[in-house]
Amino acid sequence: MSSREPKQDRSRATRQRLLEATIDCLADQGWEATTVTAAAQRAGVSRGAAQHHFPAREDLITAALEHMFDARMAEIRAESTRLPEGPGRTEFVVSRVVDHYTGELFKAALQVWTAAAADPSLRERIVPLEAKFGRTVHQTAIELLGADDTDPTTRRLVQATLDLARGLGLADVLTDDSARRQNIVTQWAATLHAALPQS
Repeated sequence: MSSREPKQDRSRATRQRLLEATIDCLADQGWEATTVTAAAQRAGVSRGAAQHHFPAREDLITAALEHMFDARMAEIRAESTRLPEGPGRTEFVVSRVVDHYTGELFKAALQVWTAAAADPSLRERIVPLEAKFGRTVHQTAIELLGADDTDPTTRRLVQATLDLARGLGLADVLTDDSARRQNIVTQWAATLHAALPQS
């Protein structure tokens, strides 16, 4: 049993490096350049080891997106355990949602969504994944805000926050938009806090 554990640990570590390298490769070089070989090289593992975990590029890329998304949502939830109440909490939530859509994961995902728009077989894999991501971000925002998701106004306001964050993410793809973005985050957080129904 003990002889298997180090091998399993190495296998998990290899897989983790591949997933992280895939996101970096997508964000830096785009869909066409992100092959299993390119990810393996970036991760410092052999192509054979990479293909053992992920036989096809689509397997690797969808697994990387899902893994990194889940990790990011877990980080956001962990950060939220010591949040203040009131406007500070609302600004934290808006900031984290915007950070999600302006980070490397969103840039990587955008490459995949664009490729999927022109590739029906890839689109079949990506549409359910994107739907899952959207639902999870929405639910996470609701939880962190401590808001009532059964209230239609709350649902619309949170969806507007996600749409705003996605737009800010697109604005940041080609140029650094951070200074303008911070002003928008601060203003929208104040607006959102005032508009959310108070329990």
